[in-house]
Amino acid sequence: MRVGIIGCGNISDNYVRHAAQFEDIDIVACADIDPDRARKLAEESDILEAKPTVDDLLEDDSIEIVINLTIPAVHAAVSLSALEHGKHVWTEKPLAANREDARQVLDAARAKGLRVGGAPDTFLGAGLQTARKAIDDGRIGKPLAATGFMLCPGHADWHQDPEFFYLPGGGPMLDMGPYYVTALLNLLGPVRRINAMASILIPKRTIGTRKPDGSPYPRTGETFDVTTPDHVVGQMEFENGAVATIATSFSTWYPTYDGSHPITVFGEEGTMQVPDPNGFDGSVLLRRVNDDDWTELPFEHTADYGRAAGTADMAKAIATGRPHRGSAEQIYTCLDVMLGFLDAAEADRSYVVDTPYERPAPLPTGLPLGVLD
Repeated sequence: MRVGIIGCGNISDNYVRHAAQFEDIDIVACADIDPDRARKLAEESDILEAKPTVDDLLEDDSIEIVINLTIPAVHAAVSLSALEHGKHVWTEKPLAANREDARQVLDAARAKGLRVGGAPDTFLGAGLQTARKAIDDGRIGKPLAATGFMLCPGHADWHQDPEFFYLPGGGPMLDMGPYYVTALLNLLGPVRRINAMASILIPKRTIGTRKPDGSPYPRTGETFDVTTPDHVVGQMEFENGAVATIATSFSTWYPTYDGSHPITVFGEEGTMQVPDPNGFDGSVLLRRVNDDDWTELPFEHTADYGRAAGTADMAKAIATGRPHRGSAEQIYTCLDVMLGFLDAAEADRSYVVDTPYERPAPLPTGLPLGVLD
């Protein structure tokens, strides 16, 4: 299927590079509110065409799927516009900044008979697929509890324009939480209720990013206000009875947990360390009751997937009529859960999750690279 990218910022090159390994998609055009960015991406990535404007891309009837890589505040607006032009949509996370906008996107897709899918698609990687199969096969027994930690100082020291990460629709929960929430949904299933605490710990930030030669970027040294919680800690109770503790922060230095395995799942018969859900591989470690040490599980799925795996899976699903794995239901549930943490913290009471959710089908084992079924 012919694919166009809207939004040619930091992550766009990653999508283009990895899309080339999949047989079901071909990225043929890109567009950005800044035409120079689109031209740069096209020149560096061998994309056929950089469209002069976003409207020009949307009006190209040969493009069937739009990959929406814009900033979170306009995710919903761009997705709605793509749907209005009759295109399927794959959107970067989150689906929208709030539930109302997200529902508009899903309603529009449903009315037009189009697909909406979204990031993260890292749950399709060999690491998380191997972890899921181990749980489903009973390797740790009944899952009882889990922990997930995403602790870092934030984006102000490495991003040229980091302010949007600290505005409503951003923050550590909506920016990085999707990886952790999506991983836990795929490992443990639907969530029943949520409790949380959330704070703005560092209310002002200074942009410290510099060029490789040490010289400043145009905004280096500027300060800005943080207007969404930069530290969120919560608990998730799953319908299967398991309880998970999750912490996301843009206000912490030198976390002491093992950054290569930020998720741990505890079962009646053992414990499993899950690799970073912001990546597609990473080792899966298992230690059963009475084991002397940890065992690294062999991958049972294709390694080396990257961004665009979910888009390729959606294209394959459109062609064959099956559900796509990074579904609208999954990305809406993920948004509902993440906003549920903020709602629970603000209201000082549990948030009850009533969004229907069913885990997507696991990837078959033994698929060759570039093939999704």
